[in-house]
Amino acid sequence: MTENVVRLVKTPPTGPQSDVTPTVLTVVPDAPPAPLVPLWVRSGRAVKTAVTHENTKSAARAVARHSLYTFNGGRIVARRTWDGKTGARYERMIRTAEAAGNLEAAEEWEERLQRFRQARHHRRMDLLHSPVEAAKGLAVGTGVGIGVLVALGVVMAINNHDVTDVITPLKATIEFIALLIQIVQVVWGPALIIGPLLALLALWTVGSNQQAAPQWALPANIRSSEGEPLTPSIVVKALRDLGVPALRNAIKDMGDAGASMLGPIRIAGCGVEVDVTLPSGVSTIEVQQRRRKLAENLTRHEHEVFITIPEAARTVRLWVADSGALDEPIGPSPLVTDETMTADYAKGRAPWGQDLRGDAAGLSLYQRHVLVTGVSNQGKTAALRALALWAALDKRVEFRIADLKGVGDWDVFDNLATVLIQGPTDDHVIQATEMVEAAVAEMNRRIGERLHNPQALFDPLICIVDEAQKAFMCPAKDEDKRPYGGAKATSRYFMGVREIHNQGRVVDVLMWQGTQDPTDQNLPKLVREGAHTRASLALGTESQAVMALGEKAINGGAAPHLLRQGLDKGTLVVASDGIDIPKGQSSITVRTHFIDDDEAKAITDRAKALRDGVTTLHAIDTGEQRDPLADIASVLGNAPRVLTRDVLQRLTALDADAYSTWTNGDLKRVLEAHGAEPYKSDGLMNVNAERVARALANRDDEGSASATG
Repeated sequence: MTENVVRLVKTPPTGPQSDVTPTVLTVVPDAPPAPLVPLWVRSGRAVKTAVTHENTKSAARAVARHSLYTFNGGRIVARRTWDGKTGARYERMIRTAEAAGNLEAAEEWEERLQRFRQARHHRRMDLLHSPVEAAKGLAVGTGVGIGVLVALGVVMAINNHDVTDVITPLKATIEFIALLIQIVQVVWGPALIIGPLLALLALWTVGSNQQAAPQWALPANIRSSEGEPLTPSIVVKALRDLGVPALRNAIKDMGDAGASMLGPIRIAGCGVEVDVTLPSGVSTIEVQQRRRKLAENLTRHEHEVFITIPEAARTVRLWVADSGALDEPIGPSPLVTDETMTADYAKGRAPWGQDLRGDAAGLSLYQRHVLVTGVSNQGKTAALRALALWAALDKRVEFRIADLKGVGDWDVFDNLATVLIQGPTDDHVIQATEMVEAAVAEMNRRIGERLHNPQALFDPLICIVDEAQKAFMCPAKDEDKRPYGGAKATSRYFMGVREIHNQGRVVDVLMWQGTQDPTDQNLPKLVREGAHTRASLALGTESQAVMALGEKAINGGAAPHLLRQGLDKGTLVVASDGIDIPKGQSSITVRTHFIDDDEAKAITDRAKALRDGVTTLHAIDTGEQRDPLADIASVLGNAPRVLTRDVLQRLTALDADAYSTWTNGDLKRVLEAHGAEPYKSDGLMNVNAERVARALANRDDEGSASATG
């Protein structure tokens, strides 16, 4: 029950009777007082605040750190003492040599152990006789000393003519000894206190020099040692703490604390490289599967550590980048900086970028089919185009290109490629398929000519299909009900690519494809395995990485699925015999040069100057009357919405004569007229595909109704 709280208020009288009217006391209800907070609650809050305060945490870390320095320093000193007094060090070295299979070294260390034990036995036997020898020496020394002092006293007595001086040296010696005893008595008490403190200080110094404390207890400047140079002790400690029991125990038993596992640490580009020979019982896959933990143990990010399998057995090769080095650009392409550069398709190498060691990575394109894959917007088209730009500087090379994205990335090859198809619709896929089939026909013609003339040589014909997944997923069928897409024996695009993969190389008819998010549906197994050069940008899963590069490359350490999407743009993992790969590895990581549109145009202008003139066939006929709404619907593809600027680019690629002069206002006017006006999302104007499709359907229905009426 809640009590009513009242208070008495004195109200002064008013009016003419105020002189005689008594003061009125009024009862006024008062508001209930604020609830009282129990003392223990306030104390708990204060304790919690104190415990979580940064100063409290720092003090706790300092206490733990210095305590552990002393404790672990004692352990280190005890271990060193034990190693010095026993044969433990030699026994560890023997076990290390045996684990490494080095029997000669094991025998040598066993001989050293025997010599150590013999020397220790001699020392112990000498100690058995030392008390008697020490007593004899002390007796002789004492007698000689007393004799010398007496002789000195006799000399003094003769010189001073005082017989009492004979014992003066003995007396002085006894007084000196008494003084020493007094000094010891005075110092002994403080020494009993200071001595242990000095011993603790010595142990603390040993522990401090070795940083013998957990990482969380170390000072901030030591805990944040990101990017510190790698030393053998850091690498061994990182391996020891990797969470592999067999590896940890083997390092513990090694006499050299694991140093014998490491090869030389070599500077390799923007990082260092070291080979690690694993002890018996530890598999290379156990280390590969712990890449992130190893990187963190080395104070690096996961993307800054690469683990590959070299030729030597039971060995992993670690490449560790300098902290932040992989986030720096690698510089412009030689195609841009050297305006006099030309290409040789047969003998040259395309300057694609740099490997992780900082060496130039050149790719031979001679008679090699190419497949570049990765998730969207990671630089796939730029990487593929960079190869084509170099090949274009050899005037013998002919290009036939189908860009099924259709946003103008390949515009620079206009009047350079003999065929240039750009667009995302099924019609463009049909034309791309016909382009591939025409390349198959040319391949068969060349093969027939080679049969009659084995010495016949042919100019390279490179057939490029960018966004090839759209071709494999196209549902359209021809008049004979044969599908253009798919991966069956009746699929026209699939069979065309397979025929070029099977026989095109020998007559220099090559197939280059760029695709994204590989699956068995949008990149069939026979097609991806038909490419001689397989390169992958960042991917989402390991299974996709296997599809992109093959199981051999992934088992050998290739890991495009561990590249950072959005941050490692242009970084490729390449499996090919056309690029220099370190011996024993199955792939190499390449950071490609980025060539923008203006630079690409300058390069293609140089390539055009090498040729007499090329007429490019555009598969889309631009002379017909365009239907803007239908064209907008076609370039939207399967996307739910597309930025207005991208729609304009795709319309221009579809028909430059009709749409190259269009502005945002023109696009908006056409869409508003049909009730499908653009809308703003995240500050950018978008076109909604569903609205456009609905407007197109309504218009067709209205047209049908008018015709019926």
